[in-house]
Amino acid sequence: MRGRGRRAGPVWALYIVAVLAAGAAWGQISPGTLSKAHKSLSGPTQCISCHVLAAGDAKFKCLGCHAEIRERLNAKRGLHSGMVKSVGTQQECIKCHSEHEGARFVPIRWDVDLSEFDHGKTGYVLEGGHRGLDCRKCHTAKHIDQSERRKIKVKDLNRTYLGLSAACLNCHADQHHGQLSTDCLQCHTYAKWKPAPRFDHARAKFQPTDAHEKLACEKCHQKVGEGTLYVKFTGLSFATCDGCHKDPHRAAFPSTCKSCHSETGWKPALTAASFDHGRTEFALTGKHSTLACGKCHRSADFKQPVAHARCVDCHTTDVHGGQFTARADGGECSACHVVAGWKPTTFKEAAHRSTDFPLEGRHAPVPCAKCHLPAAKATVYRVKFGECTDCHADQHKAQFAGPPYANRCQECHTDGGFSPSSYTLTRHAASRMPLGGAHSAVACNQCHYDGGRAHGQPGRFRFADLSCTGCHEDPHKGQFRERMLAAGSGGKPQYCEACHVLRTWRDVSKFDHSTTRFQLSGTHRGVPCEKCHTASEPGAGLKSVVFRSAALQCAGCHEDEHGGQFTATLASTDCGQCHSPLQWKPATFTHDRQTGFLLTGAHQKTACRACHGEVRQVNGKNVVVYKPTPKECRGCHRSEVVG
Repeated sequence: MRGRGRRAGPVWALYIVAVLAAGAAWGQISPGTLSKAHKSLSGPTQCISCHVLAAGDAKFKCLGCHAEIRERLNAKRGLHSGMVKSVGTQQECIKCHSEHEGARFVPIRWDVDLSEFDHGKTGYVLEGGHRGLDCRKCHTAKHIDQSERRKIKVKDLNRTYLGLSAACLNCHADQHHGQLSTDCLQCHTYAKWKPAPRFDHARAKFQPTDAHEKLACEKCHQKVGEGTLYVKFTGLSFATCDGCHKDPHRAAFPSTCKSCHSETGWKPALTAASFDHGRTEFALTGKHSTLACGKCHRSADFKQPVAHARCVDCHTTDVHGGQFTARADGGECSACHVVAGWKPTTFKEAAHRSTDFPLEGRHAPVPCAKCHLPAAKATVYRVKFGECTDCHADQHKAQFAGPPYANRCQECHTDGGFSPSSYTLTRHAASRMPLGGAHSAVACNQCHYDGGRAHGQPGRFRFADLSCTGCHEDPHKGQFRERMLAAGSGGKPQYCEACHVLRTWRDVSKFDHSTTRFQLSGTHRGVPCEKCHTASEPGAGLKSVVFRSAALQCAGCHEDEHGGQFTATLASTDCGQCHSPLQWKPATFTHDRQTGFLLTGAHQKTACRACHGEVRQVNGKNVVVYKPTPKECRGCHRSEVVG
């Protein structure tokens, strides 16, 4: 042992030297930077913290630090125990947890989407209501037992899947507050909490029979406690009937309940079986036949007279709040109800005709509850009905609240139905907007649009602006505003009718082009409008035409047939100096007046082509050359001079 001790010093010295030497070249020999989780183990002196040196095949020390995983492996519990076959070399760890991939690398390989993960591999199969739950419903810090917390190295326990127990109460609160076993599966299943299919009441201290078997659990097991209520299952009194049941006879009978009743059912009582109530002044029929004696007989003295001539003798509470006391019968219940049951009432449509509001038309099939809104004792039967709006919402949002209609729906609608309206074209002719021309064939909803009713917007019936642009978009975008506002024969603005007629939009015969800056004459009179007033966008039609931008000069519409030869002498290429709107040929050109070459003598009879016969290409088009033309004789006439 001493010899070993003496040699240990040099060996460690050599090891330290080797480590220091390795540190100098760590950048070249390290497999890579450790992840953030293992950052504290970086450096050449830390290799042996994770690796077993000189061990032949690679061996690791993963479980040396991760004791919580080692404990689960040894206990053969959890996901790791099903994945790791041997913990000897711990080589299986690196199949899922590799390292030296960089500081941002997460050393966990997980190739399965959580939604597809087979939870059964953890040893806990998800069944029933557990199936499909989001992982974080269970795997949260609050569900980790205190004894497990100190074993888990992850600081944020909401980021670990370790530490959960398979016991129900690990996640679920004890709904029974310690009254019953903590093993919930003795009575319940994973499918759902209620009902408890595994519970057998026959194993309890009280075995229910007959009518008790049909009772809902909460009839006996009621909620108790302060703050958070819970159902009481233990400590119930059931030795005698009065442990659960109230004595309806108020101790009038000294004997026990079983003397007259049985568990088969409270009714009929054994005493009632031999008693015929039909021999009294009041035979029990309908709902009365099933009443308990104590409902009418308030005391133990059954011979004491009970008033029963009118319904109100027993049913003293007027559920209608005195709404029918003014009737001749004083509001007697039997006028509308029978002993067979309070509902349905015998007051039908025929009886309603005797009221101030007979049900007619669409009102006839309307259920009572539509007008007499159910509110138990507060239900109103004497409803206000003087005006339609007493029951119906104003669909027109007060558009007809003023004179002459004053929201009288019957002016335009009938009991037969809200639509169609009874408002006719004849009545429309008397309105501020008589319908003429094409307007008379327009469907009502084209102008009185009600498409917004689904969004709480009413149809529009009141228009502040009755001009054309009040409904129609001005396709000319205000170009003819002055013309539209000019007064017509009636002294009112003409609007669109200054040019158009109500019969059809395309008829613009009322428009007089002579009132513009460009009067149409000659062949211009037969030219379609769109030939001069062209759209600014292809296919946009007249809506995009700027009418005032139409050219006033010939060159604005017509191509210069002369290739610009006369632009220097004619102002803005005014073709009208030589041509007229009636026709292009013959020209009105006067050679003597408009040129510097007078045609005299034989020149007067010479055809134009004789002098102006040359043709040139100008912008890809053949153009007759007029300028320059020779003025000297020899420019046109060639004579040979014989010497």
